Amino acid sequence: MRSLKTRITLMTVLVLAITVVIITMSTVLFIRKTEVRKSDQILLLLCETGEKNLNYYFNSVQRSVRNVGDKAEADLSGLDDESLARHVEYMRDYFDVAASKTSGVLTYYYRIDPTISKTVKGFWYESTSDDGFVEREVTNLDDPKYNLNDTSDPGLVWFTVPKLSGEAKWLPPYVSENLYKRVISYNIPLFWRGTFVVVVGIEIVYSTMAEQVDSIRLYNNGYAFLNDENGDLFYHPRIDVSQLNEENKPILPDGALSESTFIRYTFEGVERIAAWLPLSNGMRLNVTVPVDETEGDWRGLIVNILLVTVIVLAVAVVLMMIFTKRIVKPIKQLTEAAEKVDNENYDFTLDYSKDDEIGSLTKTFKRLTTHMKDHISSLNRQVFVDALTRVKNKGAFSLVIDEIQEQINSGTDPVRFAIGVFDCDNLKTINDRFGHEKGDIYLKSASSAICKAFQHSPVFRIGGDEFSVVLRNKDYHDMDHIIKQFEQDVEKINSSAEKPWEQVNVSMGIAIYDPQSNDAVIDVVRRADKNMYENKRERKSAGLISGTDR
Repeated sequence: MRSLKTRITLMTVLVLAITVVIITMSTVLFIRKTEVRKSDQILLLLCETGEKNLNYYFNSVQRSVRNVGDKAEADLSGLDDESLARHVEYMRDYFDVAASKTSGVLTYYYRIDPTISKTVKGFWYESTSDDGFVEREVTNLDDPKYNLNDTSDPGLVWFTVPKLSGEAKWLPPYVSENLYKRVISYNIPLFWRGTFVVVVGIEIVYSTMAEQVDSIRLYNNGYAFLNDENGDLFYHPRIDVSQLNEENKPILPDGALSESTFIRYTFEGVERIAAWLPLSNGMRLNVTVPVDETEGDWRGLIVNILLVTVIVLAVAVVLMMIFTKRIVKPIKQLTEAAEKVDNENYDFTLDYSKDDEIGSLTKTFKRLTTHMKDHISSLNRQVFVDALTRVKNKGAFSLVIDEIQEQINSGTDPVRFAIGVFDCDNLKTINDRFGHEKGDIYLKSASSAICKAFQHSPVFRIGGDEFSVVLRNKDYHDMDHIIKQFEQDVEKINSSAEKPWEQVNVSMGIAIYDPQSNDAVIDVVRRADKNMYENKRERKSAGLISGTDR
């Protein structure tokens, strides 16, 4: 016959066992659910950052071509040779300004249809590293080898596709017939009173786009690639797309063209998860990572938690009656902490520190949540911090701009801020003469000087040699003093510098937000950028910038 003590002990042990199992399984499920959700969020965030960077790049090209097209339609007054010659010279100057303000341009062209004029052909300019844009001889479209009604000729698609479709188009990668470079281009056809007249377009280097995609990395084996809505690859870091044809192109994995934001598929025998977003030029940006890399950390943590649970139950059988009352409180604290973590709140207190099973569980849970929090923070830092200068990057700058825009749109409180844009002069000269390692030192020196002067404001690296500062509160009110101090600091650095790469030579532009004339934060950024280029021109006239630097 069992004693009451035995029955109470058995019942208590059973209840405790059930309770511990429930808590452990809840924690395991919560960890799994939270980590999967966080991994998906980080994957999507990285995809969104890449999408914004690529769209900013593509949209700048589209805007430039469309602006040129609009100006051309407004200026074109006739199709006789005299009117066309005057028009082409006018558009030559306008297109030069537009292309100079657009990043990544390889060539730009304004090609008149040979059926409109045999003498006025238009123009074609190529970007060179030494002389800027240099005019090249336009393609001779009168050559019998060209069929202007054949869109399959890869050397002429830039002209035939927009002409015959009558629509503005991004063309997939092709090899430029004249330059022998792999490029992509955006082209628009222009008409005068219903008659096709000219193709306006910009070509950008395929490798520039590829570098943007290659910069997107996650975990050890995560990467990004581009394809279209039919699954045809535009760029893949592990596949030479230029060598693909209908016979050897890879078979699409099941689910690769799903409309869902997240896709699971198998590639090269590895199960992967990807997030994708559409780009403004019709491509799809995919960021993919092996599933086991996203799950590796939390699986190990779950094993540790299960092991701790088994130990707690084994010891509890012996000491249950003694520690029943003491167990209730720490379990409650653990439950409350788990609920907070479930709500993404990692600020909790677990003060049970005794050296027993519940203490071990408490310590493990605290380590677990600390590791989770540190892991998430580390990933966020990787996404928003520039690897070279350790200041915030362009993705972080976009978020700050969006936050300020939301404050402006809400209209609840007056918004006061200014934007500063800084461009490192002579970087190309230093890279060419002394190597990119010295160029990196040059960039770090400029970044340090900017951070020192604007120590109460966030500093961002928004381009290869370009930085930006958002001035608010104290730095906003002390703006003039800070700028003067910055210029004095730069003079002091340059006077003591023994090597060119130890100097700090920057062009600077500041723009203050004016609610009466600015509706968008991006307008302030553009004004700051314009002021910076005006300062650069002044510095270049003064001989402070080498002739090879823009």
